[in-house]
Amino acid sequence: MNDHDGCIILNMLNGIGGSRANALIEFCGSVSAIFESDAASLARIRGISSELAERILRWRDNVELDRELEIARNGGVTILCRTDDEYPAALRELRDAPLCIYMRGSLPADLDVRSISIVGTRNASNYGARMARHLSESAAYGGWTTISGLAIGIDTIVHQATVDAGGKTVAVLGGGLAKLHPVENLDLARAIIRSGGAVISEFPMTTAPTRHTFPMRNRIIAGLSCGTLVIEAGVNSGSLITAAQALEQGRHVFAVPGEADNPSAAGCNTLIKQGAKLVMNFDDILDEFDFLPGFHPAALRETSVSPFGADGAQGEPDTIDDSMFSEEETAILNVLAKGPANVDTISEAANIPPSTVISTMIGLEILHRVRKNPDGTYSKKR
Repeated sequence: MNDHDGCIILNMLNGIGGSRANALIEFCGSVSAIFESDAASLARIRGISSELAERILRWRDNVELDRELEIARNGGVTILCRTDDEYPAALRELRDAPLCIYMRGSLPADLDVRSISIVGTRNASNYGARMARHLSESAAYGGWTTISGLAIGIDTIVHQATVDAGGKTVAVLGGGLAKLHPVENLDLARAIIRSGGAVISEFPMTTAPTRHTFPMRNRIIAGLSCGTLVIEAGVNSGSLITAAQALEQGRHVFAVPGEADNPSAAGCNTLIKQGAKLVMNFDDILDEFDFLPGFHPAALRETSVSPFGADGAQGEPDTIDDSMFSEEETAILNVLAKGPANVDTISEAANIPPSTVISTMIGLEILHRVRKNPDGTYSKKR
């Protein structure tokens, strides 16, 4: 077995995510070596139970590799694995990088320097639709690739506007490429591919999208781009998860302001209040990037430069007066002062809804007052 096929097999096995795959590869030395190990050895790896070790070695009982490869081949799909040179460089940086990327079409070569993820509500207002269209067209005219999730609403507008403007766009799905959702966007997906973009997914070909797979794809939407722009999102919007992922990955975060009394704009306005860059036109995004040698976004991610640029939006956290924190922020910091905690624990201890905890945590991360730990908990930084 080669490493390429081994990645596909691991990706198709239930219970193997990015973190466990990393542990397996580190322990065994390579993907192919995993399948040459014995169950007792694999079970010594943290996070790998005896049952899971047996399932890995008896993968043929649960995975039809030849059928998967045939479905992909018949659909014109290329499978990029983490061990392949063609695998997107930006995604390699992720702690839980996908084992595989299923791709129809082609990824633009300059994603690491000229790409912007644009996400937002599924119930776009006329204003939100207009801003999404305008900013996507501007990105396309400027030679930037747009990235979104092909969902109804802002996502659809972003992809369609980019294609109409002659630009390239990438759609990241929450299910397998053979289960494209929503089906109403099938023609749009074909147009994306014809225009030089791509439709991609980390999920095996026939995986149906679920409420669990959509949040998973958000880290890819954020990870592929130089920054994430949120247009019209409520406080419970999944777009805020994408913004949080972008922040955690060291990318820029942008938001389009909305009416103060419009619930659909509350998420964006909160992001701006907490330090995200306010965007009224595409020049506001370009202002955050300096393309002098050594200063393109890929290089910036390897330095301590603030993901919000050099304008002080995030800088000098020591100068922030704790009295300026909101009631929710203060309550969360008080909980974390007692030790690391996850969202549910914080929610219960602070008597704050989990959705509010998540959105508030974004601002606290921006201000360098909390950090997200590898196990998903949060800690107070000081």
